[in-house]
Amino acid sequence: MDTRGAHAIDTIDDLRRHLQWAIELEHATIPPYLCALYSLDPARNPEAAHVVGTVLAEEMIHLALAANLLNAVGGSPTLDAPEMLPPYPHPLPHGDRSVDVHLVPFGPEALDLFLRIERPATVDAPPQSDEYQTIGQFYAAIDAGLHTLCAQLGEENVFSGDPARQIGELHLRGGGGEVLPVVDLKSASAALAEIVEQGEGAARTKVWDGDRDVFHPDRDEVAHYYRFQELRLGRRYQTGDTPQSGPTGEEIAIDFDGVAPMRHNPRTTDYPPGSPVRVAQEEFNQMYSLLLYLLEQAFNGDPSQMQDAVGAMFGLRKQAMALMKMPTGDGKTTAGPTFEYVPPAQRA
Repeated sequence: MDTRGAHAIDTIDDLRRHLQWAIELEHATIPPYLCALYSLDPARNPEAAHVVGTVLAEEMIHLALAANLLNAVGGSPTLDAPEMLPPYPHPLPHGDRSVDVHLVPFGPEALDLFLRIERPATVDAPPQSDEYQTIGQFYAAIDAGLHTLCAQLGEENVFSGDPARQIGELHLRGGGGEVLPVVDLKSASAALAEIVEQGEGAARTKVWDGDRDVFHPDRDEVAHYYRFQELRLGRRYQTGDTPQSGPTGEEIAIDFDGVAPMRHNPRTTDYPPGSPVRVAQEEFNQMYSLLLYLLEQAFNGDPSQMQDAVGAMFGLRKQAMALMKMPTGDGKTTAGPTFEYVPPAQRA
């Protein structure tokens, strides 16, 4: 019997540690999704850009929900730290070690990675608190730990955090769902359900996440896993479709000539100091590290920093797209963002 992740979350410190892992997990999806999104020419690939962009916006919501959960139980979210940006490729944090997170442009390789990350748990899959096979199993372990601790210690002793540290809204373009303040067991379970259902579908049995499509109000919204599957298979899900049937709706066209050929897993050390590409990559890394700082401040009692964090994300878009137009010199690929951590003392 596979006993990975069988450890029960049975202390407040253990719960806080796992919720910090949740922050690391949600953040781990953002750099690869950003690379795929910014490699796309939105005029030539509007459907793909829409899908990746909405998933990215919802992952930012999941990051805020994870921070709300940790704050609710008296923890302090950490984002401005080197462990948030390990060298690429690297395993999914605290999860299945066979899933390597890498930075690549949009295409089959990127979609295969995204499908591994967002893969739904089976209906009978047990909770897994570490080395989880699916994200849903990891969050099921956290939910079980919350219920156990509330039964043992009392709900008011588990949810001891300052309610003023809760993020109540996040203004991003695109994406469904909402940032739910967490103050008790009911709101904590709702926040966990929001994350899991947007990622892998409602009740582990449906392709829909329970929301309406914000851009197509006549349609139900497809969960992340199935949105990526639509792009991989080139066809939309429609009413009546199931995970077993696959998508049977209208075709989705992908123009792979409208994708920047970004070098896989780029690093600043690929280029000499002072070269245009390296300077541009270092400027991106400065901005991304500033974003992590702003998010950490926002999640630790200064929610006014969230507006600056969202502004930094739009600045990153311009920097990343400029990098993807810079040739690497091999005649085949362009440069790309490296997502390397810059310590505070080395920031401009």
